Amino acid sequence: MMRRCLFLDRDGVINAAAPEGEYIRRWDEFRLLPEVVSWIRLFKAAGFLAIVLTNQRGIALGQYSEADLQDLHAKMRAELEAQGAILDDVFYCPHAEAACNCRKPLPGMVIQAQRKWGIDLGASLLIGDGERDRLLAERCGIPFALVRDGRVVETSIPHES
Repeated sequence: MMRRCLFLDRDGVINAAAPEGEYIRRWDEFRLLPEVVSWIRLFKAAGFLAIVLTNQRGIALGQYSEADLQDLHAKMRAELEAQGAILDDVFYCPHAEAACNCRKPLPGMVIQAQRKWGIDLGASLLIGDGERDRLLAERCGIPFALVRDGRVVETSIPHES
């Protein structure tokens, strides 16, 4: 049986995004957006998985290490869980531009998640804050919600081919 999934971008959806060209490197720079707690709880109650998909090019640029990122993600998951918002998984791309097939908007992270969890992409939802997220959703046939400052500002459903 295929499962439904709430895919979430990280920066700008789960936490306040860093200023353009900067990176969230440590937990003390991480600012949880309160709305995401409700979104995750709601979708989990409806039987969805909750999976984060995040580009983390700062690793390729030497801004922080994979160990730093994993530590930050462990703290993020614990903070969300303490508020009743359970994440099932986190996928991240540590690569530079054009170095892989997993950097959004390319579909690598979605394909990994789909294989691991048996996800029905068309019955899922991707929440993101930018054009890379929208393009990823479009390419993978996933309905999409664009958010700004914790508010859904636009939604789109993939066209039937």
